[in-house]
Amino acid sequence: MNDIDTPVGNAGRRRGWAVVALLFLFMLINWADKAVIGLSAVPIIHELHLSHTEFGLIGSAFFLLFPVSGVIGGFVVNRIRTKPVLALMAVIWALAQLPMAGQVSLGLLLSSRIVLGLGEGPALPVALHAVYKWFDDKRRTLPTSVVITGAPFGAGIVAPLIVLIIVHYTWHVAFAALGVAGLLWTVAWLVVGREGAGGNAPVAAAPVAPISAAEPRVGYAGLIFSRTALGVFVAGFAAYWVLTLNVVWLAGYLIQSAGFTQMDVGWIVVLPALAQILLGPAVSFVSQRLSLRGVSNRIARGGLGGLCVMISGGAMLLMPMLSGRVAEIATVGVAFSVCGIIFPLGAALIGEITPAPQRGAMLGIMNSVQTVAGLIAPVVMGRLVDLGANAAAGFRNGFVMAGVFVLVCGLLGALLMHPDADRRRFAARA
Repeated sequence: MNDIDTPVGNAGRRRGWAVVALLFLFMLINWADKAVIGLSAVPIIHELHLSHTEFGLIGSAFFLLFPVSGVIGGFVVNRIRTKPVLALMAVIWALAQLPMAGQVSLGLLLSSRIVLGLGEGPALPVALHAVYKWFDDKRRTLPTSVVITGAPFGAGIVAPLIVLIIVHYTWHVAFAALGVAGLLWTVAWLVVGREGAGGNAPVAAAPVAPISAAEPRVGYAGLIFSRTALGVFVAGFAAYWVLTLNVVWLAGYLIQSAGFTQMDVGWIVVLPALAQILLGPAVSFVSQRLSLRGVSNRIARGGLGGLCVMISGGAMLLMPMLSGRVAEIATVGVAFSVCGIIFPLGAALIGEITPAPQRGAMLGIMNSVQTVAGLIAPVVMGRLVDLGANAAAGFRNGFVMAGVFVLVCGLLGALLMHPDADRRRFAARA
């Protein structure tokens, strides 16, 4: 059976959006796998008798091989189809989670998270590369946003269900349930998933402009050190710092510093996820409309994305300073949601400046650079908590420092991103 489809007319559009729907679920499971460790933070710390620094190391262990596998996965899908690569990754996730159903030591938990990170590292760039085979540049922002919206669904919307499992059946069962979900998705993908022809074969009679694979190549050094890529890297690094603190430490902060219960946390973390789900497609749609109407993508994508990162940084800076539960919860919702807008906009910017044959690799490099934040942020926060007079004071110091850092990175990223200038420079060199 030929798994490569040429997206022609309404049938092509329906197939493309079917792929988007499956990859939305793919990212949902991906981020639920990340989030379960943070939602289980307090029982894991108590059961294994860990310090906050040691638990931070567990959170960071996930990202030890994550950036490396992200780059490798990007280069791999430049040469082979995305369908088998996505299936293999989902199987690795499942096999990494299932051993957590039994007795767990610190070493086993660390090993499981490292293997899980190895399998999940290429997830976003490979998924976006698969999507980009179905949509041309001016129509990629919205489907990109839909796929990326799977992340807040996995990290937040399903959190009450995960917490319910943790409270009533232990955290071990929660990990195993996610392993089973990964296996079920793999079966669905192998049956329904299709490969788009964009970037692999001529797109005959397509309803949109064809995605050309014949663009002149640009040296990877030129692409990586272009001002647009650097801006995307900086702003995305800061946003990933925020999202990593969300999935690893937000539950611990809300329980140990803000005084909420485990069940409270399961519902509170829905708020930033819900905000991401509403804001992501909405802002991406606005960005896409601006682009289609001729507004420079320096503003429509870069400026808008950098501003969103700055808003998250400012909210995080204020979060420990406010009193009252309503104010705390509202600020948490802003701090851990708005920054995520940079991911679909940044990916679209990388796709805009990169020739199609190199796009998978550049998306992998983008993802890997940004996710290095995940290797650093959990252990830094854990160390700051242990250095505080108590857990509450340590969390306050950690979030204030993180807020300042994210605010500055968002501003720098917005100033750097300039796709028109980079494309002109690449054309002149060619």
